[in-house]
Amino acid sequence: MIIGFILIEGEAIMAYKTAPGMSRKVQKLFHLIMHLVALLAGIVGIYAVFKFHHELEIPDMYTLHSWLGMSTISLFGLQWFLAFFSFWWPRARKPTRARLAPWHISFGMIIFLMAILTAETGLVEKFIFLGLRRSQEALLVNFTGLLILLFGISVGLTVLLP
Repeated sequence: MIIGFILIEGEAIMAYKTAPGMSRKVQKLFHLIMHLVALLAGIVGIYAVFKFHHELEIPDMYTLHSWLGMSTISLFGLQWFLAFFSFWWPRARKPTRARLAPWHISFGMIIFLMAILTAETGLVEKFIFLGLRRSQEALLVNFTGLLILLFGISVGLTVLLP
């Protein structure tokens, strides 16, 4: 689910800045809905992990990956709710929104990068738990990690560049 979360979140970030032919209000609505879908995917992913751990009697929250994942989804949910009430409904006043926007963008990118880091640590964890060495499966895990990293870089550049 983290891959779906990252892809949807990245698309929501890029769509806000790069979607041609949309009014500002439609861009904001699309951005809001895509982030809501990402949030729901993240929540379903967290639920699935806890359920899986419970069924196999695996302890919860004992790795850096799990701590990063829980922190990421919690901060993402907080960011979504604060943004919803500040930018969408009931909306803060224009000067307040103008002051909040740079913080919203910065924390949004930090949370997105935390999601990338969570996915990468999850791949490393899986690699170690499965005892992978030089094999086709190891190549697949490594290339998946590289693709996630490149996607994160492309989203970051989309935000930073005019």
